[in-house]
Amino acid sequence: MKIYTKTGDQGTTSLVGGARVPKTHVRLEAYGTLDELNAHLGLLATSLTSDEDVSNIRWMQRMLFVAGTLLATEDDSPYWTKLPRVTDADVARVEQLIDACQEGLPPLRSFVLPGGITASAQAHVCRTVCRRAERRVLTMVETDIQVDSQILSFLNRLSDYLFVLSRKINHLANCDEIFYN
Repeated sequence: MKIYTKTGDQGTTSLVGGARVPKTHVRLEAYGTLDELNAHLGLLATSLTSDEDVSNIRWMQRMLFVAGTLLATEDDSPYWTKLPRVTDADVARVEQLIDACQEGLPPLRSFVLPGGITASAQAHVCRTVCRRAERRVLTMVETDIQVDSQILSFLNRLSDYLFVLSRKINHLANCDEIFYN
């Protein structure tokens, strides 16, 4: 299979199902930002020391592929109903991971500035890209493009998880957090 197809040379690309849209389309901005987040998560995983944390990040990356595929598929496509979904159980799993990460962390008394060790700082980068991805998906909703609500819930929880993970990483490394005063 060739990587290059030349079909996008004029600024359009294909959605799942074959419909062509401009590469600047709101749909592409949304799933492209999920792809960017996925790449940042991959980088984060390379600096994590806990196999469990790496496993959780890999699961989240797979879920972002599920969400991205849904965002790349028009709801009138014959593929729409056959695709896997982000479920309420997936959102609940992220909530459980947040709760587990928070165990043993000191309570927050101030805003935290991104930093600490490299893995923690990278978790903050992931968090901010996740928030942008959430905004891009909301733009789809605002332009009357159907989006499964669980995708928005998943992204919202994922950004919270990444924040708590950044704190956990610094805590386990005995690295003081940098607080905004």
